[in-house]
Amino acid sequence: MKAIEIPTPSTEQIKDLAELYRTTRDVRLRTRAQMILLAVEKGLSAPGIAVIVREGEETVRRWMKRYMAEGVEGLKDEPRPGAAPKMTEAYEQQLIAAVRQRPRSLGQDFSMWTLQRLADYMSEQTGIRLSPECIRLHLQDAEIVLSRPQHKISSPDPDYEVKKRRSKKHATA
Repeated sequence: MKAIEIPTPSTEQIKDLAELYRTTRDVRLRTRAQMILLAVEKGLSAPGIAVIVREGEETVRRWMKRYMAEGVEGLKDEPRPGAAPKMTEAYEQQLIAAVRQRPRSLGQDFSMWTLQRLADYMSEQTGIRLSPECIRLHLQDAEIVLSRPQHKISSPDPDYEVKKRRSKKHATA
């Protein structure tokens, strides 16, 4: 099979590829950028690149051809079929605003958010029902993690703390 030769890219194009390779979190995109960098910087052919990136030769050739036709944008995945995401930008902003407030201030009967409670509240507010796991993933992207509730026993008795300490002393004796 005839070797694919990528025309020598400009320094700007190499810089864009290197930046994509260093900064992307998408492993597939990083591998594709690496394929092209190996071809243009090291002069490797598809079989040599395939060994390094642990992909098939045809896969390497496909991405090389796509890069030649479309540039760096050609290395990205095409949109996949399926239902459109339910979460909109407005929903995500409302979710983050809600989780940053105390539930009681929003008229809820509880004082701590759980994923299920958040999913129910957001469903009531927006009419969009998302799973608690979906909510968790979007909160994680926003670097928000819900902690487990800490259950504490308390009492309205003003002497409760004294009595509690006293009972602990007797329990250990």
